[in-house]
Amino acid sequence: MEVEDKLKALSAAAQFDICGYSGPRDFLPSAQRFIYRSTLPGGGSVCLFKVLLTNVCMNDCAYCVNCVTRDFPRRAFQPEELARAFMQLYQRRMVRGLFLSSGVADNPTRTMEAMVKTVEILRYRYKFKGYIHLKILPGAAFDCVAEGCRLADRVSVNMEAPTVQHLARLSKRKDLHRNIVEPMQWVKKLKASDEGLVPSGQTTQFVVGAAGETDLDLLRTTSALYHEVELRRAYFSPFRPVRDSPLEGLPPANPLRAHRLYQSDWLLRVYGFPLNEVELALGEKGNLSLKKDPKLIIAERQPWLFPVDVNRASYGELLRVPGVGPVSAQRIIEARREHSIDSMLQLRKMRVVTSRAAPYIWFQGMLEWEKQASLIPHLDEEPELTLSMALG
Repeated sequence: MEVEDKLKALSAAAQFDICGYSGPRDFLPSAQRFIYRSTLPGGGSVCLFKVLLTNVCMNDCAYCVNCVTRDFPRRAFQPEELARAFMQLYQRRMVRGLFLSSGVADNPTRTMEAMVKTVEILRYRYKFKGYIHLKILPGAAFDCVAEGCRLADRVSVNMEAPTVQHLARLSKRKDLHRNIVEPMQWVKKLKASDEGLVPSGQTTQFVVGAAGETDLDLLRTTSALYHEVELRRAYFSPFRPVRDSPLEGLPPANPLRAHRLYQSDWLLRVYGFPLNEVELALGEKGNLSLKKDPKLIIAERQPWLFPVDVNRASYGELLRVPGVGPVSAQRIIEARREHSIDSMLQLRKMRVVTSRAAPYIWFQGMLEWEKQASLIPHLDEEPELTLSMALG
């Protein structure tokens, strides 16, 4: 029963880390509330056992459920105990992988060593070869980080805030450069020395709306991380006030704000838009519109780029058309090698969202009535900134 209590407490606390999406848990049977479906880097998904080693924490992060100033029951697993609990779930086919994080019990390195020990037990004693995402604790020693990278498929260091000034509003104990950015740089160097390490790369998370940061702050730092530490992706967690925490009275962040950040991040990370082009979607105060897709705003603010001739446009030019993504852009290029594109129906079959694309494209013989008709939605449619500059 003690293990069950630990599972409930330490899995519930782990839900606040979204480096691997987890949806609402309340609707699940109690035995399944430790389980989260996460999207894998290469596509597909996996059911993960998402848990903290301990919710004891010496840190003073003002937004965090485990903040040192909060008075609530604290729990901790021993490495052998947690590894055994995971294997029981794995052998019952309830989970296929592990997401392991932790509070900082007394010292970042000692706590991180216990996390690494847990993973070592799984890899060596139980011969577990499945997916493991290991959280790197800010301030942990290099040797501990290196051993974690040797054992895990993916690692992550949570940045939480985009600049030194913003992090200072959330924690008096964390140093952004020494505790967070430096471990990210270690991971990059370790991976460069051995490509077999952390095959799924490293990620990070920002708490959106807790420190008064703008979307511009978040996008600048995210872009710099992609270039300078080869970040695989960033996660944006809307701030939710925690009872009896220093930020209890702060209103929750609008989830739509995080959605717009993800859309903008997709333009940076997948579409390859430069940061200065993504910044065109920002308003005067440095934030994204909650009412309109950032890609559409970017297109509206660059009218000289359109309309795009779908039979001649490059891949990059096609990607700037609202309603055209990487898959549909590639399909257009492949199709026009065989024949010219001369109808919206052809584009729709290539998964172009023609209701969005119509005002921004052109092809020979395109008629005004066809362009107008295509605006009706169809149900089947689907300068570089350095990291030091971004962090402040």
